[in-house]
Amino acid sequence: MADALHVVQEYMQAIGRGDTASARKCMHSDFWFKGPIDTFRAPEPYLEALAKLHKIVKRVEMKKVFVDGPDVCALYDLVTNTPAGTAFVAEWYRVKEDRIASIQVVFDARPFAAMFGEK
Repeated sequence: MADALHVVQEYMQAIGRGDTASARKCMHSDFWFKGPIDTFRAPEPYLEALAKLHKIVKRVEMKKVFVDGPDVCALYDLVTNTPAGTAFVAEWYRVKEDRIASIQVVFDARPFAAMFGEK
């Protein structure tokens, strides 16, 4: 069994490179995502959304990572090239059968609302 932190790190590195094919290999087929803007029940639509997000991300400044068995929590600053600027993000990953089965993301989405046509 792979270490949950290792699985999440592989996934994050792939996402950082914009390599959705490698990221997909880290994701369980029974995957779900929930965040303040979107919810997904499969890896593919989630990865499509991330590919669009990748264009606005300048960098990720990791602050802290916590691991508790199959759970990994990453706290980081998401630095964008948009008027929204930098967002502090908390991501909770759940690893099952050596793959990421779920991700829950928490951040203040209000600065990003205008980009998605919301008020």
